[in-house]
Amino acid sequence: MDQLHRVTLLPKPTIMRLLGTLMTAGLVAKGERGIGYRVTSDVQALSSGFHGGPLVAQAGRPWVADLTRRLRWPAAIAVLDGARIAISVSTAASSTMSPFHATIGVRHSLVTRALGRAYLAWCPEEELRILLRMLEVSSDPEDRPPNLERVVRMVIATTRRQGYALRDPKVEPRSSNTVAVPIMLDAAVVGTIGMSFFRSAVSQRALLEDLVPALRQASLEITTSMKRLQGNTPEPAGPV
Repeated sequence: MDQLHRVTLLPKPTIMRLLGTLMTAGLVAKGERGIGYRVTSDVQALSSGFHGGPLVAQAGRPWVADLTRRLRWPAAIAVLDGARIAISVSTAASSTMSPFHATIGVRHSLVTRALGRAYLAWCPEEELRILLRMLEVSSDPEDRPPNLERVVRMVIATTRRQGYALRDPKVEPRSSNTVAVPIMLDAAVVGTIGMSFFRSAVSQRALLEDLVPALRQASLEITTSMKRLQGNTPEPAGPV
């Protein structure tokens, strides 16, 4: 509500009435745990349809919840926002083992954070070059290390070779880590999905045998869900 008020300059009572109208029309729904609002797939009846961040968020919400239910660690989905990666879905609030508090809406570096690195590693070369130019003028030190392009190319090579991204160990909080993989649609990366955990609690073996396979499977399921939503076919209930 505060974000909408700042962007539109409309009085909050007016925004509340508009949101109520959109909810009645099925275009908007309450967010996780009743906090905030989100766009629903019914907006595909408008203009050019339903795509981008809202599509990834709606398709992925059941699957990140399932990851946290089974593996306990908080999961998140992030989408590109300028030259940053922004968290659109998070289970941090429902995980008793979360290294973080609420994270929805938080924007992270593409260069140092796992969710951002997973995006860079699988985006096309043309988009990567545009993002590098945007990172070059960023005021955030995480976005603009010395020899930026060389660093990014090394991160991409390592991430592709591994098949997953990890957070830069030099950034805070150092007691935790995040692992992430891309979410693909029609051969394009449309978002990333990751899990955060305390370094002391997850071994390399557990990372490779439990977390990474679970994230990869969730990513595939999200892609399937996005295709169903785009086709305007009924969406199954999600993981059981």
